[in-house]
Amino acid sequence: MTDLTSIKNRFGIIGNSPALDRALEVAIRVAPTDLSVLVTGESGVGKEFFPQVIHACSARKHNKYIAVNCGAIPEGTIDSELFGHEKGSFTGAIDARKGYFEEADGGTIFLDEVAELPHSTQVRLLRVLQTGEYLRVGSARVQKTNVRVVAATNTDLQEAIASGRFREDLYYRLSTVPITVPPLRERRGDIFMLFRKFASDVATQYRMPVITLDGEARRLLENYGWRGNIRQLKNVAEQISAIEEARVITPEILARYLPAQAPGQTALASAGRPDDDRMTSERELLYKVLFDMRGDINELRRMMTELLHGFPHPGPAKDIAGLLPVTAGAPAADYAESEEVVEESRRELTKADVQRESIIKALRRHNGRRKDAAAELFMSERTLYRKIKELGIDERL
Repeated sequence: MTDLTSIKNRFGIIGNSPALDRALEVAIRVAPTDLSVLVTGESGVGKEFFPQVIHACSARKHNKYIAVNCGAIPEGTIDSELFGHEKGSFTGAIDARKGYFEEADGGTIFLDEVAELPHSTQVRLLRVLQTGEYLRVGSARVQKTNVRVVAATNTDLQEAIASGRFREDLYYRLSTVPITVPPLRERRGDIFMLFRKFASDVATQYRMPVITLDGEARRLLENYGWRGNIRQLKNVAEQISAIEEARVITPEILARYLPAQAPGQTALASAGRPDDDRMTSERELLYKVLFDMRGDINELRRMMTELLHGFPHPGPAKDIAGLLPVTAGAPAADYAESEEVVEESRRELTKADVQRESIIKALRRHNGRRKDAAAELFMSERTLYRKIKELGIDERL
């Protein structure tokens, strides 16, 4: 049997709580089989690691592993994405296309946010789980696939079944082996280790001194409710690292980054609400912009220093944009106080402007790959897709 410690090291899983260890042990034990697995847990607990562990410990590990965020794909195209389509089957289908179930034949497919699937797609998925058969959109030819399905959701599927949003027969097919990932509030002993790891990562990435917590701040950290779980903890560590000048964090500083919780309120009561998710993603995006701005400012300083000292002969020079005259030997302060620069700095940007610019930059850096851009922006691919639509961003930029 695969050693639990080696799995944690391999996938960067931090924590020693009994509930986490139990969930990982179930994943390792079920991996050699082809049984379907349903991973449940609140938003932000790290459910995405478990299908990776299952695939890596299975006989399918040398074949494809495909992760699909069901909530990030528009309802009108989800069937085509999962099962493929034939040429001319709908407007824009200029060529035939393989779906994820065809691409992952012999491997594992991870269906994240499976509760977001529309009813018509649930019927198609049930057929694949029962018989291994599916139809491409626009085709009458039955095709076969040999795929291991691991699904995940933060939705109460029993409630979704009762309300008619999710098929009961599909639920039992998916949850042959259920795995429940514990929320962070049930892993008190792991909270400080996770915070220290996130703080160290951001310090290394942005070349800044790492933050530490004093004793009282650590107690506050470990006793907080963490309704956003590990995602919220990571976000707080990054915010403090970016904004605070002090590197030893007191409880007074830490408290400014922890939203107040009503007496008796639990993380579960408010987890997964759309408004909370939206506010969290916007905060994450804005602090990502702060990180980028810090890097841009340092790069600008370097360029200005090279520019001001790069002309040994007298006479005027131009900056890289060819707009602002610079006199050789003039101090940097004179340049920085030029009228053009002051006017530019006074232009006010709206929050939407800042978000739009950050998303465009991320998409360009990753050649339009939404998954990679979303990871850089500390948000889910589904949230990024929604922001792209809301802000009218052309992904072909």
